Amino acid sequence: MGEIAGAREQLDEAAKWLGTQIRTLARHLTPGHDPDVYLPSDPVIVDWHEPLKYQYRMIGRVDRAAEHYDPTVVTRAAELLGGAGWAIDVEVAESATGGRLTTVVASQDGYRLTVRIEEGYGTVVYSGETPAMALFTPEPFVRPAPVLTPETVRRGYLLCYECDGFGWCPVCEGRGWTLDADGRERCVECLGAKYCPVCRGAGELEARRLQDWQRDQYPELHDRS
Repeated sequence: MGEIAGAREQLDEAAKWLGTQIRTLARHLTPGHDPDVYLPSDPVIVDWHEPLKYQYRMIGRVDRAAEHYDPTVVTRAAELLGGAGWAIDVEVAESATGGRLTTVVASQDGYRLTVRIEEGYGTVVYSGETPAMALFTPEPFVRPAPVLTPETVRRGYLLCYECDGFGWCPVCEGRGWTLDADGRERCVECLGAKYCPVCRGAGELEARRLQDWQRDQYPELHDRS
């Protein structure tokens, strides 16, 4: 894959900007409590269609005692973000403890910023996501060469009946994944290992160690019997 010039720098800047927005919002909603916003060192893949899309996700908490529970945090968050041009949605759900979990979801130009509180608890959770961006140009897949051929298989061995000497997984062809409606999914044959699950990448199997059901895959062995 070829790196798209300037794309990573642009995504890094987007992450810095979003982190600043979260801290600024926290100063208004929970004054005196600056959340320790965790930003991973690398973005994650969020769209497996080609070209792959990457995104930074961050989260920060303001931990306060239960007596500091403030239901106005979400209404004030919605007012502040809505006034700044963000599209606002408020989600209410039941938490694992049975209380009410309220989340303000703000969206703007591909950014997503959320503020979440739980009824009866003083903690406020801030999180954010940058827009998803392509960082690399896709390159055509080149099928790897077989590890063995009928001419190079060792004496006393047979080409693997599953991959026919290919060595790599015959389903994903050594990629570890296959295409699906979501872009990619882990290969169901090799489970992401990339090599043939029968010969484990060797491309061949020792004839004298074959089980009876494996011998059935080789007509030439029955012809000799």
